[in-house]
Amino acid sequence: MAGKISIQGVQPKLSARLMVKEQRFELVDTLGHYILKPQIADYREVPENEDLTMRMAATAGINVPLHGMVYGKDREFTYFIRRFDRTPRNGKIHVEDFAQLAQESRDTKYRSSMEKVVGILDAFCTFPMVEKLKLFKIVLFCFLVGNEDMHLKNFSVIRKGDLIALSPAYDLLNTTIILARPEEELALPLNGKKNRLNRQDFIDYFGCNRLKLTDKAIAKVLSRLEEQKISWDELISNSFLSTEMRKRYLALLESRFKRLFS
Repeated sequence: MAGKISIQGVQPKLSARLMVKEQRFELVDTLGHYILKPQIADYREVPENEDLTMRMAATAGINVPLHGMVYGKDREFTYFIRRFDRTPRNGKIHVEDFAQLAQESRDTKYRSSMEKVVGILDAFCTFPMVEKLKLFKIVLFCFLVGNEDMHLKNFSVIRKGDLIALSPAYDLLNTTIILARPEEELALPLNGKKNRLNRQDFIDYFGCNRLKLTDKAIAKVLSRLEEQKISWDELISNSFLSTEMRKRYLALLESRFKRLFS
């Protein structure tokens, strides 16, 4: 998609291993078990934003890897996340992102739709219905927190033995408050739309018609997300984001909750 701004696409990602005794990370070319993401010159507070949003996802029951922040020598925060495609003894776990599975590239990762994402789950996952419920929660979460950059490369499947399932979630952050004037609410269209999405699009169309989830399963996901509003407000208010960015995040969250739950 020409002209599409991808924050994750311009953010440096450094491979590192954890030096436990020295309590520091060491940058490495190979065999790194962690990825480090430092500050981006053109975009404000991305490490603080991603760490916060990933914590919010975890409280909603979304599986996320170990992650956090450290101070660099530049006295700025750097975000770190443990790789889920590595074993403790430097073995590799088979992971493929949805761009690979759809035979798309980094340049064409936006040329898809949420309906096609569902088709990928059906085609590759061992228990598609289990993964569809996870996908439903992730998509609603991304809408609520303003993550409008969930393209094909931000979804992956992981193979463990004979089981193929969605990988832990990654690259979750509120891109809306960073870009200030986002043109879209989702990176991939849902029901033919990338913005002005409403409860009917997410629940009736996506949850019921496309994912074929039961009313009980949908209600459980909605209840879990709605219950998190107070704790998310507290996490944002106590985060390392600046006062201005905290206000933006809280305002967006309030607006999105009203659209989904009113």
